Amino acid sequence: MTAAALSLRNVDKFYGAIGTGVHAVRDVSMDIDKGEIVALLGSSGCGKTSTLRMIAGFEDVSRGAIRMNEREVHRLPPFRRNVAMAFEGYSLYPPLTVRENIAFALKSEKLAASEVDRRVNEIADMLEIDGILERHPSSISGGQQQRASLGRALIRHADLHLLDEPMGQLEPQLRALLRGRIKHFIKERGLTAILVTHDQTEANALADRIAVMEDGVLQQFDTPARIKDHPSNLFTGTFVGEPPMNVFEARVSADNDRMRLMLPENVLLDYEGAAFSDDVRHALGAVDKVVIGIRPYAVHRKADGVGAVVATNQWLGDQTHIAADFAGGTLVLVEHERARLKPGDAISVVIEPSNLHIFDAATGRALAHGTEIAQ
Repeated sequence: MTAAALSLRNVDKFYGAIGTGVHAVRDVSMDIDKGEIVALLGSSGCGKTSTLRMIAGFEDVSRGAIRMNEREVHRLPPFRRNVAMAFEGYSLYPPLTVRENIAFALKSEKLAASEVDRRVNEIADMLEIDGILERHPSSISGGQQQRASLGRALIRHADLHLLDEPMGQLEPQLRALLRGRIKHFIKERGLTAILVTHDQTEANALADRIAVMEDGVLQQFDTPARIKDHPSNLFTGTFVGEPPMNVFEARVSADNDRMRLMLPENVLLDYEGAAFSDDVRHALGAVDKVVIGIRPYAVHRKADGVGAVVATNQWLGDQTHIAADFAGGTLVLVEHERARLKPGDAISVVIEPSNLHIFDAATGRALAHGTEIAQ
């Protein structure tokens, strides 16, 4: 088995005294493989940037250990970790031109001037900053500074590349263009990279695996597909996905013949018991109350469905987002055709058992995805 490029073991970060200070990162453990791109995804204050800064060596580890290539590094200063980092705050040298800033990262490699120029020009072309190489940071925009900082990090030969909100200042069209280029660049060179972002589109597009964080806790560490289709808990299920997952509390009545989920306002989802695996029937038979989740793309209008009333209807150019009053809450549907509906219209919706996500109401832990037990 190949050693992990980076391992975090039971890592905690307190700002202030251990045990009484602000507990920003809580018992985080993960292994990141060589050549892997990992995204730390979460909202502001979730602990993702603190985690990145501990890996870089800019924050002390309060408890636990960090290893790179089987070597403990959490007590080493940043310059001894061989890490390249692009900050959200740019961190360019003001007296140097953009070209000189990017080339500075190659200084220790003692390359020929022609090779330095070739590599700087290559990465500048990829990041769409080839036209500003002779300018100084003070004379370029924030988005250009951010790309220059990113170029300086990516051009380095390092054991680990840490990217803190690397495209946060860019307009959406440019961000979409660069995501594919950056991923290709990283993969082609076999770099190991950790990306901090609050943007799930960016995380899904760039990362091999995503670490979802909330309140300092690692909620799930998995591939983008598994996080969306098999969220480990209610937080991950509702945080990842756009539009967000629909959720409703439900009372469960399960036996061999029927699986009944009673939602608020006596809305009943009634399924054949045989549609669910034995493990799911057993798990749901042991609980009284659950939370069900349904992705908006998985809700369909059909004549023989359960009743709902249209609240809003938005056509977004390539899809329709319908919000309907349903079971005392709001049910969002996404359709790819334009729906000719207006507020107050009655509709019928069908939620297939294969599209259900079922969570424990008390703990938020996933119990089932579709008709199979959660793994």
